[in-house]
Amino acid sequence: MKDRPKFLVSCYCLFFSILLFSCTGQPAQETKSAQPPIGGGCDGCELMYIGMPKQLNAVDTSAGWNSKGQALLVTGTVYEKDGTTPAPNVIIYYWHTNDSGYYASRPGLDPRVVHHGYIRGWVRTDSAGRYSIYTVRPGPYPGEQMPAHIHLSIKEPALPNEYYVDDLHFDDDPLLIPALKAHPQQNRGGSGILRVLVQDGLQIAEHDIILGLNIPHYPTRHNKTALPGSGLKVGEDQPSFTPYHAYGPDKGSTACPVCKYGRHYGILYFAGKLTTAQSMEQWLLFLDSLALQWQGKLKVYLIAATGNAQSKQDHISTMQEMGQRLGLRSVALTVVPSFDDLDSEVYLNRISPEAENTFVVFRNRRIIQTWANLKPGEEAFTAIGQLLQQRAGNFFGLPGLPHDE
Repeated sequence: MKDRPKFLVSCYCLFFSILLFSCTGQPAQETKSAQPPIGGGCDGCELMYIGMPKQLNAVDTSAGWNSKGQALLVTGTVYEKDGTTPAPNVIIYYWHTNDSGYYASRPGLDPRVVHHGYIRGWVRTDSAGRYSIYTVRPGPYPGEQMPAHIHLSIKEPALPNEYYVDDLHFDDDPLLIPALKAHPQQNRGGSGILRVLVQDGLQIAEHDIILGLNIPHYPTRHNKTALPGSGLKVGEDQPSFTPYHAYGPDKGSTACPVCKYGRHYGILYFAGKLTTAQSMEQWLLFLDSLALQWQGKLKVYLIAATGNAQSKQDHISTMQEMGQRLGLRSVALTVVPSFDDLDSEVYLNRISPEAENTFVVFRNRRIIQTWANLKPGEEAFTAIGQLLQQRAGNFFGLPGLPHDE
């Protein structure tokens, strides 16, 4: 078994932080120059270079791995800003507290990094953009309400300076939800919320990073895959919302698709006003068969806008008739007044009503792909099926930890 590490947060964070999650990334005072630093500056990120080995690997075992506490593996893939192209040779510097919540020191630690403690380390992504960190799960600061977290600083090979991404937090941490309500995450590099899985006593947290996502002053690059004009960004968390269920297991309710079925895979099919009945039926038949193939590990929802209160019941009746006629077994048919509706909070999805359709694919609540104006047919069906196979990973079927949604 590997040695287990501890992560440290910059002392600068404790001293200067005002916002809840600013430890790794409270922006420093920017210098007056024509070129502001990518990311807006960062207190403590520059410490990543102190003690950095000349040879870095895609797998690292922290100095805290053999200490007391819960063994933890943080693993994932770093992608370019398109959210699909793997990014090799990216350095990730991490630091965090020990399981008691302290940035512990030890003999021989360079005095310049005592504020990060000795549980710190580096990985360099491999040719497929992958990385793995074996460590010990950090504890929250004693006597404080800040959730336990891991700090990350990123150095891309082609960029002049490092920048920080969202701290990593744990979805089963009872301190997390109150903290997020007070200070929502910035989604720098994507959502920092870890969905913790368990295997033989080891906690496993899969975490992908999207380079440049929500990073100030990030240079514009040509992406191989253009981002769609409808829906949230790949790497962000799929928000909760409450459509009315016209057909399916939650018929007659306003169950939140993500809250109730957020684990594993989910597909949200937002049908815009230009969607034809024929196109919708083609999509529903394909998605129903796809969900059946995944044997309960994929939940699919159609979300259609009714337009106004008077037509709501007509839409519900139409959905019920269509679901029965097509014999749908694994797709829920739901309605909302509009994609801008505040009461159902569907507006949080940022769906363009002008798009013929918008497909959002998420895994463990994190968005892994979005498509707009996708035509039904073999090419699109194959792309969706391949995406699910490719992104399942090695830990897809593992159980998670119980926690509040």
